[in-house]
Amino acid sequence: MKKFLAIVTLFIFFSSCNEYQKALKSEDVAVKFAEATKLYDAGKYSKAIRLFEQISPVYKGRPNAEKMFYQYSQSLYKTKQFYLAGYQFESFASSYPKSEKMEEASFLGAKCFTKLSPSYSLDQTDTYKAIDKLQAFIDRYPESTYLSEANAMVKVLREKLEKKFFEIAKQYNSIADYKASLIALDNFIINFPGTPYKEDALYYKLDSCYNLAINSIPSKVEERLNVAKMSYTSLMKFNANTEYKKKADEMLARIENDLKQFSK
Repeated sequence: MKKFLAIVTLFIFFSSCNEYQKALKSEDVAVKFAEATKLYDAGKYSKAIRLFEQISPVYKGRPNAEKMFYQYSQSLYKTKQFYLAGYQFESFASSYPKSEKMEEASFLGAKCFTKLSPSYSLDQTDTYKAIDKLQAFIDRYPESTYLSEANAMVKVLREKLEKKFFEIAKQYNSIADYKASLIALDNFIINFPGTPYKEDALYYKLDSCYNLAINSIPSKVEERLNVAKMSYTSLMKFNANTEYKKKADEMLARIENDLKQFSK
């Protein structure tokens, strides 16, 4: 019995492979579409894609074109080819604006760019694209079942941008480019008022202010020391029990000591 089942299984396998190969070589678009749909339904997306690729250039305008392009887009998405999937979903949404799959295609097209968004340390072009596309989806479908997921993805992407801008500002401080650090930190605090990095940003602003002051030409030292003192106040006002309190207090003592020479 086991031997019989094994033979039947092999027969079905080779028969299936033979049908696939025939479809690949066939000149009949309908045969390719039927086999591609069968493979799609079976979850064999990579094989289905090869057939979809063959028929997609000539399939627009046909009765099953909407179904074919939807399955093609989904196959690319399921195989994690997010760049191509994003393009196909957007093309689908543009070509079939009245489709019942329109909302889903618009969402998944935007989601593809989320998948393409890299680590915060790399170029964030795709992150900006993802935010723009997700926001456009949210604006267009405010009652969508995908709304909570879309909002959650936007939140994650914006947090990634926050971290990138904070790390850039912090890096300027690390390499002792204090002027650039102050500009970057000020912009960061203005652009991301609710950021979880605000306390860190305020501390590095204090540090940059102080180091810029003591490395300035004599005529600018006093003014910049007073700016540093105001930065200390801003940090303490934000969180009097900051984790940077010991370092900040030590810096304030140095600032006040340095300022004494100007009161004589």
